[in-house]
Amino acid sequence: MFKLWQSKKAITPVLSNVLLLVIAVAGMSISITATYVITGNLRETMGERFIVEDVWFRPGGISVYLRNTGKTRVNVAGAFVDQITQSFTSLEMEPLEHGWTNLTYAWTADTVYHVKIVSSRGTQVADYYKSPA
Repeated sequence: MFKLWQSKKAITPVLSNVLLLVIAVAGMSISITATYVITGNLRETMGERFIVEDVWFRPGGISVYLRNTGKTRVNVAGAFVDQITQSFTSLEMEPLEHGWTNLTYAWTADTVYHVKIVSSRGTQVADYYKSPA
């Protein structure tokens, strides 16, 4: 029995196999976690949808009526008129909610404007609207 404990021929292969197993498990854990984080963010981004239902040209600005048709919260992060950033009232919408955001803009009558609304995740809704005569 004493000779069995003194023999160290099998220790190196066992340790190398255990070390390889630990490295493989750690690598898979990191890759699974990264995949979960990436697809979770992608799922939220793809689930974000909103539409412009109405646009009103009022004195001193433009009012845009938005509806959240997606599965995640929408936070309006930017508003542009003819590719120029405009100040606007903040708006957050839960799924199936709707609301107005008001853009400060000095528009002129009977003119076509390109209005773009951007969310905090980068989703954009843009179209051309003609101001009243």
